[in-house]
This record gives sequence, structure tokens and C-alpha cells, in this order.
Amino acid sequence: MQRNGSGGSNGSESCGGGRGARQALSFSPLPAAASSTTTTRVRRFVQERRTLPLPRVMVVFSAASDAEKPGDAMSSSDSAAEDDFRKPASPAPSFALSKPLRSSLNTPEPEFPEVISLNIGGMYFTTRLSTLQRYEDTMLAAMFSGRHYIPRDAEGRYFIDRDGTYFADILNFLREGELPHRDRVRAVHREAQFYSIGPLLESLEDTQPLTGEKVRQAFLDLMPYYRDNLERIVEIAKLRAMQKKARFAKLKICVYKEEMPITPYERPLFNSLRFERSDSEAKLFEHHCEVDVSFGPWEAVADVYDLLHCIVSDLAERGITAEQQCIGVCDKHLINHYYCKRPIYEFKITWW
Repeated sequence: MQRNGSGGSNGSESCGGGRGARQALSFSPLPAAASSTTTTRVRRFVQERRTLPLPRVMVVFSAASDAEKPGDAMSSSDSAAEDDFRKPASPAPSFALSKPLRSSLNTPEPEFPEVISLNIGGMYFTTRLSTLQRYEDTMLAAMFSGRHYIPRDAEGRYFIDRDGTYFADILNFLREGELPHRDRVRAVHREAQFYSIGPLLESLEDTQPLTGEKVRQAFLDLMPYYRDNLERIVEIAKLRAMQKKARFAKLKICVYKEEMPITPYERPLFNSLRFERSDSEAKLFEHHCEVDVSFGPWEAVADVYDLLHCIVSDLAERGITAEQQCIGVCDKHLINHYYCKRPIYEFKITWW
């Protein structure tokens, strides 16, 4: 029997298993003289306490050709070995992708047609690509820049999941700078915020009713508790109406502009209702009127009736009908001849 894979029928059958089996690999061992020389070098390095160099190992692979006989596995010609070396062991795999892969650095931007068909929440619009790209820092310009994926409907229109009721006003501004009618300004302003159209937002905020809203909000900012008190009015009115099973509910609300009380014995000078008192004296006038909600004080030209108008208007924005009327003053005795003269208003909240 031959060793080290040297040809022979038994060795060939045990390793190869016939012509159709895998190709057998053979290793060429190092000669004995090289092994002896290596042992001597190792002993010399150990005696001199030097670091052993990394060994260099050369492994030679040879594959037997399918056309060779089992007995001639190790005696193939040089030309056959060269052909086997040049011939790849297996063909390179080919991957079939449904969509081509594009490099993130060299990704070509998709080209849009000059005329764009849009589906905005089920409403159809047609416009030019340049109209949508008029302002760079807008949502529409970013969507149609080629950097983002835009879904399409069954007809191929670009789809935006947004109510399209006021999208025509958005397009009219992008086309020629046209602003909507006054009764649509608030709604178009919300759409301009969604699409991030800065020039349209600035133009709308300089027109009515948004300009007046900015002035009104500057007045309401003097009372940081305004929104909380408004919510409290709604909650109290709802609770009372449900308890009494009534169509409406009534609340007492105190609205006063000045902190200091006024009496018939103390007259304001120069139509000013401010009085100079020390801190200790001011504490004597601190009290809470027996009402549901209180608004005040504030320092502005706007008076009590202006604040009452704000309260009724904001409740109407929420679909709540409110009526108010003055029913008197607090008239609570404070000290000496001082009485609280804060006006008390009755609010009637109707639910249906």
C-alpha cells in the first residue's frame, strides 16, 4: 500500500470514490534534510535565548483531473496542471435583482415630468414642476427634489395624504403670489404651516384677521393664566349642566383691571386708578371674591370690556355659546372705609 497519497487503486478509491467524486487534494511533505536543519536552528536559538522567527510554510495543492485514471492521480503532466490552475473550480454566482442597486454617493436623482399631476387627499390638481419648486425651503420643493420617495395612486398621480380643500390657495400663491379671501385666511395659514411655506406665512400674518389676532394675543399674554381660566369655565359649566340636567349653566366671573379697591371716599387723580401704599397696607386688601373664576389685574390700555369680548370669542371658537351681563360688584368690606368694588359678571353657557 502506498502512503502520502501516491497513486494506487486502493488509495484512489478510498479518497476519490470514482470519476464522479470530488477532486482529491494531495500535500507534498518537506524533505528529511530540511527537517533536521530546522531542528538544529531551533536548538541554537534556544541556547542563545533569542526569539524564534515565524516559520514559513508552503502548502502545494494539486487536483486530479476527471479525465485521469485512478492510478495516475499523482503523475499528471505540467500542461494539465496549468490548465486546472487557470480553470475556476466553480462558476461565479450571478445574482438577479428585481431592482438595480445604486450607490449612495452616485445615486442619480429621479427625473420628474414638467407637468405634475397631484392627488391631495382625493382631490386632483395639475401644475408645473417649477411651481412646486418655487421656494427651496418648503416641503413641496423637498418632496420633488428627487431625494425622497413619493407614493402614487392607481392613475400614477403623486399622492399627499392631506385634505386638499385649500390646496388651490397654496398653488395660487406659488404661481403668482395671490392671497386667499379673508374668510379662508386662518385655514390657509394652517396649510402653509404644514407645507412650511415661509413667504406665504409672512404674507398671511400681515393681513386680517391674523394681524388683529397678533395684537389681541399680545394683550392676553399679560395674563398667563388666561387659557387655564378658560378651560375652568368650560369644565364648571359642563359639570353644572350635567348635574341639573339643564340646557345651560350659569357662572359668576370677576373681571377687574386694577388691584386696589375704590370707594366713594377715595378719588383717583388724573384718571389713574393706581395708589401708592406700603406692602403691609397692600396685604390688607388682598382677598378672593366669591366667584367661580377671576381675571385680573393687568396693565394695558385695553379695559374690562375688551377682556370680556376675548372670553366670549374664544368660547365661540370652540362652539360654545356664551352670554354675559354685569350683576354688580363684590362690595366686600376690607378695612375701615375700604370695600372691594370689583365688577361681577354672570356668564350663561348654553350647551344646546
